[in-house]
Amino acid sequence: MAKKKNKLETENPELYARMKEHLYSKRSLLGEDSPFSELLQGMVEQMLDGELEAFLNEERANGKTNKRNGKTTKQVLSESGPLWIKTPRDRNSEFEPELVGKRERELSSGLDDQIIALYAQGNSIEDVRRLVAKIYGVQISAGKISQITDKVLPHIQAWRDRPLKSFYATLYLDAIHFKVRHEGRYDLRAFYSVYAVDWEGQRDLLGIYVESSEGARNWRLVLEDLKRRGVEDVLVICTDDLNGFSEVISDVYPQAVGQKCIVHQVRNSLKYVDEKDRKKVASALRKVYSCSTVEQAQTALEAFEVEWGHKYGRVVEQWQDKWGELMAFMDFPLEMRRMIYTTNPVEALHRIIRKLVKAKAAWVSDTALIKQVFLALQYNEKSWRKRARGWVSIQRDLLELYPGRVPA
Repeated sequence: MAKKKNKLETENPELYARMKEHLYSKRSLLGEDSPFSELLQGMVEQMLDGELEAFLNEERANGKTNKRNGKTTKQVLSESGPLWIKTPRDRNSEFEPELVGKRERELSSGLDDQIIALYAQGNSIEDVRRLVAKIYGVQISAGKISQITDKVLPHIQAWRDRPLKSFYATLYLDAIHFKVRHEGRYDLRAFYSVYAVDWEGQRDLLGIYVESSEGARNWRLVLEDLKRRGVEDVLVICTDDLNGFSEVISDVYPQAVGQKCIVHQVRNSLKYVDEKDRKKVASALRKVYSCSTVEQAQTALEAFEVEWGHKYGRVVEQWQDKWGELMAFMDFPLEMRRMIYTTNPVEALHRIIRKLVKAKAAWVSDTALIKQVFLALQYNEKSWRKRARGWVSIQRDLLELYPGRVPA
């Protein structure tokens, strides 16, 4: 008994043979040379013809005189490669096709989303162009890819201007540096991050900013922007040892407790220590900041001075000069101390960013940098948007320590 032929084999044997050969050769189903592109092109043209026929029927039902007026050919992009489609026209030039509009050059296929996703993984525009050509067989210019990724700029601006909560338990402030083209040359630009923990223990990125360098004056502008967007009070603000940071915090958020990063302080201290002494000095300093009370920590520092002060007096002076801000975390419950004695949470966020954009050496503008980092973080939100560990216990303690200030 003869095998029954399918509809495509009967109506278009040549196309059927090409598709069969293409499948058995195990080549990509998508791409400019794929017979599937031809099949898709035919489907698109049939659907456009159907749209025009429905439009003309409606015109006739309304008593209007209108009819077909030939076709125009244009190239549109699709995931199966570029298609040369023939769009039918009407005599009155009133027909507006929905599948592919008059001024549209892309078949709605999700290709834009794929391009943005590739860009969000830290690929350069040129890398994205090559990947799209390899995966989909579609040749798209670098300028077109840039236009596609620019579609997210309004969303970024809305995100940067969004209203914030009035109270945050903790802010972590830190900056990293990226090479960006500015005023005709590539310079290191400071990328500021404001990472926060709200009253519910949820971590969030409140803002990202790019400036020429990291300085107290620029951080003042950042904190004032947070206040403009609705942040009225912050319990603890964790920072590194940048000069002038403390004064800025006390001016903008006078009730906030400023906590200097212990880890940064230890690193700075060890810069003045001989290599052979570093492990011992680091161990002795750990005894200072791991105490249960400020009084015990003070005793541990005095013991450190007796043991090492004769050789590393500068280290002792550093800790004494910044003692209040280094030991501020001691006034908080044990679980919260582990969260605020260091800026490690925001530094972990920065490590995520660097990993996501490691393929890029430089950016053509501040906007390009912000755009790619924003997309990278949005596509990898689960890696940094987490709830603080043991937060219920911390909430309970904070309600006792700050009645009337923290949200009930």
